[in-house]
Amino acid sequence: MPPSFKGYVLPGPTPPGLPETEFPEGTSLDAISGQFKLFQYKKGHRFSTDDVLAAWYGTSNAPSPSRVLDLGSGIGSVAMVAAWRLPGARFVTVEAQDISIALARKSAAYNGLTERFDLRLGDFRDPGVLGEGEVFDLVLGSPPYFPLEEGVHGDHPQKIACRFEVRGDVSHYCATAAQHLAPGGVFACVFPVFPLRQLERLRDAARAAGLAIVKQRDVALKEGEPPLLGLFTMARASDLPEHFREKTWIEPVLTIRRTDGTVHPEYQAIKLSFGFPP
Repeated sequence: MPPSFKGYVLPGPTPPGLPETEFPEGTSLDAISGQFKLFQYKKGHRFSTDDVLAAWYGTSNAPSPSRVLDLGSGIGSVAMVAAWRLPGARFVTVEAQDISIALARKSAAYNGLTERFDLRLGDFRDPGVLGEGEVFDLVLGSPPYFPLEEGVHGDHPQKIACRFEVRGDVSHYCATAAQHLAPGGVFACVFPVFPLRQLERLRDAARAAGLAIVKQRDVALKEGEPPLLGLFTMARASDLPEHFREKTWIEPVLTIRRTDGTVHPEYQAIKLSFGFPP
């Protein structure tokens, strides 16, 4: 009988796994995509809907990627989902927090991805972290959302750098993605669309980097509420026909939960597409 989780028969390869004695202290091992699991701190940054949506949207809109780059990869949640959906692709991930990349490396080993993953510790803005000639068919990113002076930082250093712009902002993600996209490649990211200035920041960053926003899909966390997040796919403007460079296809809003708190039927189907119970 195939393994199941919450009544759902899990697809995909069975990861080799690690003995329980190798779990880092204070962490949990949680399902993320098919039979893939992720190590994360119980009181630190934990993967979210934002992460899995960024991976889903990018892998759904990139034509046949063989090399994938994940910028600011954190504990590896975006890359892990993308790797499950793209079994033939190889990955480079870049993360500046050593406590996060240590967990990502543990998860890569658990899921049998070590040969496909090159996990780099460093700030992707620094010279040498990414080679000048390194290019990728798909670049993924979940940039921090807010300047340091906005909002409550939280009580765990891992959370602060994931939510707030400690090491650069969305403009650095766009600039780095544009620099390392292969011809015809796609950059996909998640970023707030509310308040409006956040969306304007992303649009300005894309334009400054020479990127065109090809598709946008806003995300409402609950039915009837305004969208807070947006999913974006971009391409280098120079790779596109001139008449198409200023056009963005705005998709219907994706709703996560209905008014009664149950998961929206469309998001149930999307969860299946990245190997998670509906």
